[in-house]
Amino acid sequence: MKGRITLKGLRLLCILILGLSFVVSCAKKERKVIKIGLALPLTGDCAQFGDMIRKGAWLKVRQVNEAGGINGERIELVEEDDAANPQEAASVAQKMCADKDILIVVGHFNSSCSLAGKPIYREAGLVELSPASTNPEVCKDSPWTFRNIYEDTFQGKSLANYVKDRLKLKRIAVIYDNDDYGIGLKDAFTEEGKRIGLEIVGTESYERDTTDFSPQLIKFKELKPEAIFMSGLYTQGAMIAAQSRELGMTTQLLGADGILSSDYIKIGGKSVEGTILTCPFLFELGGEETKEFVKVFIEKYGVEPDCWAALTYDAVGIATEAIKHAGKDRAAIRDYLAEMTTKEKGYEGITGMTFFDENGDCKKPIHVAQVRNGRFVPAPLQIMPIK
Repeated sequence: MKGRITLKGLRLLCILILGLSFVVSCAKKERKVIKIGLALPLTGDCAQFGDMIRKGAWLKVRQVNEAGGINGERIELVEEDDAANPQEAASVAQKMCADKDILIVVGHFNSSCSLAGKPIYREAGLVELSPASTNPEVCKDSPWTFRNIYEDTFQGKSLANYVKDRLKLKRIAVIYDNDDYGIGLKDAFTEEGKRIGLEIVGTESYERDTTDFSPQLIKFKELKPEAIFMSGLYTQGAMIAAQSRELGMTTQLLGADGILSSDYIKIGGKSVEGTILTCPFLFELGGEETKEFVKVFIEKYGVEPDCWAALTYDAVGIATEAIKHAGKDRAAIRDYLAEMTTKEKGYEGITGMTFFDENGDCKKPIHVAQVRNGRFVPAPLQIMPIK
């Protein structure tokens, strides 16, 4: 009878269904991945930093996947652009937390973005591990926030002592970005500077969208400082440098890790020559693994890495180790990181040893770079211990 299914046909249909179910099941198993979030600025003022962060993260992910992944499972990097904007960062944090397959987030870059995301990650119980946020408040009051970089109290104090003891300068003017990073670093530098006998002759602020710094610089010119400390990021720092030279100022320029970008040199040109700045890492001072990283990075991307690429490479490495040992459980991953409190329990990466204190902070050595012949190179004089 037309339309009737025979017994033989029914058997074939069952076999076909079972076969398809098996194929679908296998496909699902093959697609099984471990998700790591990457929160970074791909647009906005810090896009150049974000590009390096992205490259460093993907390089580590590819290497781990090529070596078999984590316990046999491949890593999938889930990127979200926070545009260096705290409001966007809060939205990114909500997205990351809502995806229950994301086990840990590497990011954010800007301190204001890490701070904006902190309560959201804390409430959801998801670790944010920043390779770059240095404001002193970033890790406080949240057991879910860690960083594999020093914090600005340490950086600011170190720079103040360096200016006094190594550069033998005394009269310093300070211009700072009116955000969490700029303010925190400025406060640490000026407070330590006053304590050790530096004369802070002037302090001026600016907003991130400022392009004309002549009002602040004209005030500084009258005060005759021996150095100007720029507590902010590379774009504004380059403009400050150029405009100070246009005013005829030959004052020594000082900065910190927010200035450490090749775009500082591209934008500022000859005006930035001689700038001295603190930074978390210099490749010239690293070991053989560091040299290999630089070699592979250049082969892969055709450009030299910066310290943010290296720190993110290590942050992803820390994340993979935590997942490997703690399993696919957000709370267990947090506990694993919280137990990394000594060098013996720490992570040895290309930027050195990372281990955390009770706040999730990481005390790493500070290096000093100088712009010479259009490149960041190790300054002839490096940091002395804080007295």
